[in-house]
Amino acid sequence: MSIEKLAFFLSTEQECSYLPDLKSASVFADPNSQMNTATYSILIDHGFRRSGNHVYRPHCPSCNECKPTRVSTKAFQANKNQKRVWKRNADLDVIETKAEFKTEHFDLYKKYMHTRHEDGAMDHDDPARYFEFLRSSWCDTHFVEFRLNNQLVAVAVTDIVANGLSALYTFFDPDYSQRSLGTYAILWQIHRAAELNKPWLYLGYWIKNCDKMRYKNQFKPMEIWQNDKWIDLEDISNE
Repeated sequence: MSIEKLAFFLSTEQECSYLPDLKSASVFADPNSQMNTATYSILIDHGFRRSGNHVYRPHCPSCNECKPTRVSTKAFQANKNQKRVWKRNADLDVIETKAEFKTEHFDLYKKYMHTRHEDGAMDHDDPARYFEFLRSSWCDTHFVEFRLNNQLVAVAVTDIVANGLSALYTFFDPDYSQRSLGTYAILWQIHRAAELNKPWLYLGYWIKNCDKMRYKNQFKPMEIWQNDKWIDLEDISNE
C-alpha cells in the first residue's frame, strides 16, 4: 500500500507506563488498511513500530520523550561488558523459527513476565493475547530460540524489514540472569543483521529519564528519530 494513501488515527489519552503523572497517546496507522512488510519498512524508518498487527508511534500531549532508536550494524563496536556477555554465551545454540505458537515459548514468557514484570498491564497467562501481541499476519517475523544443552533459556522476537531487523521483544529465563541474556539477544540480532547486509537494528523506543530504557544507549552508535530525521545520540548528548 502507498504511504500517501495511508490514514492515521490518534488514540485516546491514558496514564503513561514509563513517566509518572503524565498522559500518553499514540498515532496509529489505519488498522483496516492492507499493511505489508514494504509499507511497514517505510514506516519503521520514520519512527513507527508494531504491536501485533497495529503500527503506531507515540504522540503524547505533554511531552516528546519517547524516541525511536536504531543501531548501525556496520559501525557498532561492542564495549568491554558486551564482549564479556558475547563470550559468556558462546555455548548457546541459536535456532531461528517461524512465528508459530509453541507451548514451550509461552511457558518461558509467563515465567519471565511473572518475575520481571509482575505489575505490568498485560494479561500474562492468556495465550491468545500473548501471541496476538508478538506475531503479525503481514510481517516477516522470526522467533529466535536460545538454548543451553537443548533447554530453552531465551526467545527474541525479530521482524525482518527492508533495511534492517527490528528487535520487537525478548523474554528469557530469570534463573539465568547472570548470563545477561537480554543483552546477548540484542548483540546476536546486530550480528545477524550485519550477516544479512542490513544496516540497522531497530530497538524500539528510548526514554532518557526511564531506568527501564537505560540499557539501550549502551549499544553505540545509536541514532534517535527527532524532528523528522535520524540523529546520532552522541550529538544530542553533547549539545
